[in-house]
Amino acid sequence: MQNQLKFTNTSRSQFFTTVRQRVDVYFKEQGISPHANSAMWLKAGFFLGGFFLLYGLLLSNQFNVWAMLGFSVGLGMFAAFIGFNISHDALHGAFSSKSWVNRMLGASFYLVGANPYVWKITHNIVHHTYTNIPGHDEDIEIAPGLIRVDTDEPVRPWQRYQHWYAFALYSLASLSWVFRKDFVKFFKKEIGHYENQNHPKQEYIKLFVAKLAYYFLFLILPYLVLDLSWWQIGIGFLVMHLVEGLVLGLVFQLAHVVEGTSFPVPSDKGSIEEAWAIHQLRTTANFAPRSAVAAFFCGGLNRQIEHHLFPKVCHIHYPALTQLVKQTAEDFNLPYLENRSFFSALHSHYRLLKLLGRPA
Repeated sequence: MQNQLKFTNTSRSQFFTTVRQRVDVYFKEQGISPHANSAMWLKAGFFLGGFFLLYGLLLSNQFNVWAMLGFSVGLGMFAAFIGFNISHDALHGAFSSKSWVNRMLGASFYLVGANPYVWKITHNIVHHTYTNIPGHDEDIEIAPGLIRVDTDEPVRPWQRYQHWYAFALYSLASLSWVFRKDFVKFFKKEIGHYENQNHPKQEYIKLFVAKLAYYFLFLILPYLVLDLSWWQIGIGFLVMHLVEGLVLGLVFQLAHVVEGTSFPVPSDKGSIEEAWAIHQLRTTANFAPRSAVAAFFCGGLNRQIEHHLFPKVCHIHYPALTQLVKQTAEDFNLPYLENRSFFSALHSHYRLLKLLGRPA
């Protein structure tokens, strides 16, 4: 599978070589693995345990309808946190040095309602390589025709309000994943400009079996065991996914679609005249980097710069890497974008959407 887009290190920068050496020295001097430590395993246990506890309480049929609605909200949040903290690291091969452990934990992505195989193509390969490049990185195509982030795209009249309605669309993200997105991406001939064909036969089986299992566990089984009508089950399922989608959507958008991040356009020769690592610095931003709460719940995705440069390092180590990466960026006079808090990043995202929704 070939992609014509190339990164050309026109400045001959040694930034990535230097920062990688510093990170390697850190792990060697500390005598630790770049993979999960005991604290990371405890996090994984907490989020998985919380998810199954809420699911069990919901199916126990021992609570009133309002309590069960609350459990649905909790399930949506914990599904997103499992995606951030467990699935994401495992699917990058960052959780463990053992591939079978990563595969096992990567399967937790099915609890989010998503397909791990499709994710590894769209996210690990396409998004991490061609970050924020219109026409290549489909992760920034939030809702084509409704939300505009590509400045070459014509402005439509309704997009002047996109800084308001975008957040409602984010809430639909996981519903789209469950019922539409994985199927569309799986059978699409190209994702961006990445050839997306000749999938292994077992992945066809996994796609459909896992989806049917998800529909059974979260729609059919509750209908069979709970004293609720079909429409009440539907409302609970909808609420769970609106919460899950909003959490997922916000965290991912605040890393790449905020003021200061760039959306590079390839040259006429089909190249980005920048080293890949420097491209990551220009297209990615951290938020709330000093917040232990954000780091715990967002699975290190509040430190997206470190994640994009070192996707195979477990996020539990990102706090220690932040200063190394930031200092190296300063040494090479390169940008290091960050918003001090979640809310300042949210405001920055809002302002950028507002700007991009209007003619230049």
